[in-house]
Amino acid sequence: MKITVVGAGAVGATCADNIARKELAEELVLLDIKEGFAEGKAIDMMQTATLLGFDTKIKGVTNDYSQTAGSAVAVITSGLPRKPGMTREELIGINAGIVKGVAENILKYSPDAIIIVISNPMDTMTYLALKSLGLPKNRIIGMGGTLDSARFKYYLSVALNCNSNDLQGFVIGGHGDTTMIPLTRYATYQSLPVTELLDKATLDKVAADTMVGGATLTGLLGTSAWYAPGAAGAALVESIVRDEKKLFTCCVALDGEYGQKDICLGVPVIVGRNGWEKVIDYKLNEEEQASFNKSADAVRAMNSVLHDMQLV
Repeated sequence: MKITVVGAGAVGATCADNIARKELAEELVLLDIKEGFAEGKAIDMMQTATLLGFDTKIKGVTNDYSQTAGSAVAVITSGLPRKPGMTREELIGINAGIVKGVAENILKYSPDAIIIVISNPMDTMTYLALKSLGLPKNRIIGMGGTLDSARFKYYLSVALNCNSNDLQGFVIGGHGDTTMIPLTRYATYQSLPVTELLDKATLDKVAADTMVGGATLTGLLGTSAWYAPGAAGAALVESIVRDEKKLFTCCVALDGEYGQKDICLGVPVIVGRNGWEKVIDYKLNEEEQASFNKSADAVRAMNSVLHDMQLV
């Protein structure tokens, strides 16, 4: 099996590194537009193979999509990273053309590939891929909610002083500082609702910290985060290639689910060999549904830029 990661920057390289360490494919292609950059990252990673004990062959290429032919999964991380003070919305004009071109080139050589979108603004870039490629909707997955849910569980673990692997929790809605919705009502610690362990003020802080989790790291690092986004992308790849049927929050095309249509938004889905296979209905209460609808309105406003640019 072959997997392609487009974009050899921090997120793409971290995603590729995780894929290689888990031996999710016989061959991993890392592609970048910058001359020699992907090749250098690939050689560096391959030189860890005997130290880490993996057998995946990693190949770096400069803008040669023919080398990606036959990929089962392609992860798109290409685009300008978010800078301090920059919103995801401001990235649309720059990244839309990049993501569309990348996706079209991938499908030229791998017509059966499942596409995972990490590039920001992720909800809008996923919608762009859906509308411009003409693929079955289950083959286009936006990563955002997977990352947001991991951040949610991290902040919950800090508040509870517990192991984050003992927690379950999901973030739905848009992948933005004001559009995501941490579902604190459904979060559990070894099956015990966290609402029985933490007071409302603490839960509200956990939710607020989660929502600005990306911006917090951008402020500290001077650029977007990469370890957790890369790991989130690799986790989705693993669930696909190993047909794990795991439940993740992903940005997917909705057709009436959660009361929304003609939009790509984060909801809980089963991820397996065929991409995303089923939306899980969490039965939102009135307040949660209102927040979800508001999130959808905000994402639609971003998507309108694609129409203005005549990209969809």
